[in-house]
Amino acid sequence: MTRLLVLQPDDNDPVGRLGDWLTGAGAVLDVVRPFAEPLPPTLDGYAGVVVMGGAMGALDDVDHPWLADVRKLLSHAVAKRVPTLAVCLGAQLLAAATGGQVRRGAQGPEVGVLLVAKRDVAGRDPLFADLPWTPDVLQFHRDEVALLPPTAELLASSPKYPNQAFRVGENAYGVQFHIETTPEMVRRWARDAPDLAATRPGLLDADRLDAAHEDLREVWQPFAERFARLAAGVRSGRRDLPLV
Repeated sequence: MTRLLVLQPDDNDPVGRLGDWLTGAGAVLDVVRPFAEPLPPTLDGYAGVVVMGGAMGALDDVDHPWLADVRKLLSHAVAKRVPTLAVCLGAQLLAAATGGQVRRGAQGPEVGVLLVAKRDVAGRDPLFADLPWTPDVLQFHRDEVALLPPTAELLASSPKYPNQAFRVGENAYGVQFHIETTPEMVRRWARDAPDLAATRPGLLDADRLDAAHEDLREVWQPFAERFARLAAGVRSGRRDLPLV
């Protein structure tokens, strides 16, 4: 059984379709909301870790003291080579936990269904190799990973913010964008943060979001399934996917 620990820092960003894809690939999800319940003391029994997004900053420990525990767990996951997938805020927490730098985005918010471009090194990565060279992603963030951790490899970039996807160590992945959303989730975010939604008029229109999410599914469901297989292989000692 491939049991994954899912950390959900914000009620407004559940695991969503990503959770459906992971369970469809055979994973069992234990969802923990770190603002409401303690993190497990160890990662024993877990084949992988997934960390979702949230409205807070990765270093907002004064208002959200549990963020320090999440960063500590992510550092432990990297050290123990536990497969990790960290989304948006999760990616920023992963970067901060492993020596990178996170700050308010110097170029302003990045919002909407946009493209990122894979870097050459992604062509031999077990999760990213089979992605299109310019996959669709859903962006909704103010902060950026300004400096990658010293050991990280950059896997994808965008013109506005270069550090869009990266791998730390053997199998800990951070993606600045969202792959878990439904159109309803994004519309709710737009209502809650109208200043972000207003940065790209039209990109969050209902019809456009509905069509875009089908494109997102075609790209990111197989990616999620590859992560589930990667976690299962590492857990059992197999190497079902080539680890770099």
